[in-house]
Amino acid sequence: MANTKSAIKRIRVAERNRLRNKAYKSAVKTLTKRYHEALETLGSNPSEENTKLVDERMSAAYSKIDKAVKRGVLHRNAGARRKSQIAKARKNDEQAVSA
Repeated sequence: MANTKSAIKRIRVAERNRLRNKAYKSAVKTLTKRYHEALETLGSNPSEENTKLVDERMSAAYSKIDKAVKRGVLHRNAGARRKSQIAKARKNDEQAVSA
């Protein structure tokens, strides 16, 4: 166990940051998963309503990724990679539907 006041504070700060980081990473994963589910629904049943749902979920995932990058939870390049994979999935799905 830590003996000094500063070491005790560092333990508290580290735990607080760990929980915040965990929450952001979990939210990014959840929103990405929901986006992919909406894409599958759009692929099996293309409609205006499903397209709107995909757009909303894509926007929510992008927003959470950007916030995680801003707060230092994700590295800039990791955030860009995740957003790129989301956009690539959308593009591939649209090509599959149109073909």
